Amino acid sequence: MQPNKLYLNGEWIATDQSLEIINPATEETIGRVCTIDRDGVKTALNHARDAFEGWRSLPAKTRADYLLSIASKMNDRGEEIAKTIIQENGKPLAESRTEVAVAVDHFRWFAEECRRSYGRWIPNQVAGKRHLVIKSPVGVVGAISPWNFPLFLSARKIAPALAAGCPVIHKPSELTPLCAIAMAQAIDDADIPKGVFQLILGDAKMIGEEMLENPICRKITFTGSTAVGKSLIRGAAADVKKLSLELGGQAPLIVFDDADLNRAVEGALAAKFRNAGQSCIAANRFYVQRGIYDRFVEAFVARVRAMKVGDGLEAGVEIGPMVRERGLQSALAQVQDAIDRGAKLMCGGKRLARKGFFLEPTVLANVAVDSLCMREETFAPVAPIVQFTEESEAIRMANDSWAGLSAYCFTSNLDRAFRVMERLEAGTIGINDGVPSTSIAPFGGLKQSGWGRELGSEGLDAFLETKHVSFGMSE
Repeated sequence: MQPNKLYLNGEWIATDQSLEIINPATEETIGRVCTIDRDGVKTALNHARDAFEGWRSLPAKTRADYLLSIASKMNDRGEEIAKTIIQENGKPLAESRTEVAVAVDHFRWFAEECRRSYGRWIPNQVAGKRHLVIKSPVGVVGAISPWNFPLFLSARKIAPALAAGCPVIHKPSELTPLCAIAMAQAIDDADIPKGVFQLILGDAKMIGEEMLENPICRKITFTGSTAVGKSLIRGAAADVKKLSLELGGQAPLIVFDDADLNRAVEGALAAKFRNAGQSCIAANRFYVQRGIYDRFVEAFVARVRAMKVGDGLEAGVEIGPMVRERGLQSALAQVQDAIDRGAKLMCGGKRLARKGFFLEPTVLANVAVDSLCMREETFAPVAPIVQFTEESEAIRMANDSWAGLSAYCFTSNLDRAFRVMERLEAGTIGINDGVPSTSIAPFGGLKQSGWGRELGSEGLDAFLETKHVSFGMSE
């Protein structure tokens, strides 16, 4: 099996080292990808530095045309890329197609947004002066993306950085690099200048250290665990390296008595079980008000029992495998811990008796608030449900977390919706909406869920420096 090459300085390069890619639905090797050592990372950074001046000097419209071309090339190969995502990540075909569509939309959004990187004139306070604010690209960017949404979480870093005028070195997850290679092929097909975008793979710790310590890399944008994010923060302190961090989540989902039951159930299913619960914004803790609790649990469990589990290429599958054995075992341990603390297992809770890392979609009722699944990020198709009485109680429990990435609330009371959204400590809040993220709005976390924002106009600004220029003028 010939390993896939890396994309370095406008060429596809083979190296002597490679790693295996495993299909989580079959546990079989589906490919190999070349890797590089630290000297290779340094060389890639040097090429990116050399490309910077030419790329930043292009008119915004020209950079926009490159991004639109990338989007078009990706869209043309959408079905192929979607099936690649299934094979290395495991998610169902419908979700994989959506991921491709979202990635394409990210490139299109930032193609347009880069034309609107406005500065401004500021009225002077002192005679004989004029004040101007201008934006300039931050420089070479290291982009590190995760395995759970391997395509669009890469696109939401690469697209705005390129739009801002920054060369990008992309390091995808070692678990899911094949769709990143497909994206790199689309970028190559768009004839982007050499060195402006490069794809590398290798030891994650080594790559991170080189990006942190090498002054050529002016910023790192990272999506992943809070633990790794903290490590990057420590490493960035030495040179005050700029960071954008989208870290772990532990999202609460609140259902009030006045909620539309069907809408709440369907929204909760989307918020919890997309990508088999392996999402930073997945609903991690369910809080359901006493008056609707029994009806919600009954309806929700009925829908969860009906969900088809299997290989993402199988027709009708809604829940694919978890990406690896370790995550599966961690989820099973959380389920057992909740049961040991008095929770009632309503459905699921077991590994499927077949090849692959499959966990039955699981619902736990009457869960103790000190259970592991209520305190840690679950990253699995496990939904623990707690009952509450008063609105203030629900908000207090929802905010009682180290994380603040996302939150969900289902209510038909407009006054309550405003009260809750103002008090919830989360960067993205869905009111009667289980899928709130979109290219046009900022995304990011509070507390230990990260620094900065991606997407929206804020997503472009994250890769720009703001300069104030004061002109002394003759009167």
